[in-house]
Amino acid sequence: MNDTGFPSGRRMARIVAMQVLYETDAVRHNPHEILERRAEEDSLAPSAAEFAQDLIEGVLANREEIDEIVSRFAPSWPVSQLAMVDRNILSLAIFEMLLGSETPPKVAINEAVELAKAFGSDSSPRFVNGVLGSVMKAA
Repeated sequence: MNDTGFPSGRRMARIVAMQVLYETDAVRHNPHEILERRAEEDSLAPSAAEFAQDLIEGVLANREEIDEIVSRFAPSWPVSQLAMVDRNILSLAIFEMLLGSETPPKVAINEAVELAKAFGSDSSPRFVNGVLGSVMKAA
């Protein structure tokens, strides 16, 4: 959060990216069209919209590799059985931690936990933190 009480540009970009990935999973809408709509609805700054687009494209381009990482660090939870919110939060964070280059891992984990608190179930923050902490230790 910034001084205005609204999420910062990057946090808002992560929220939008997670929502776009969720909608893409749930109803197979075109992610670029969803992002355009969400960016307009949420009045995303151009830099935040670009960051969200980079996250979305990165996750989608690396989905198979990301799912394998999730499977390795959450073996009790098959990726196909994870709640879509948790799966997409983990995907964003793993992309940022391991495949993207500009976000420090601890920041990616913190942001993912905040997303899990806002959008996931009661157990989501702890689950997301545990999986991502294991990923970070192994990296």
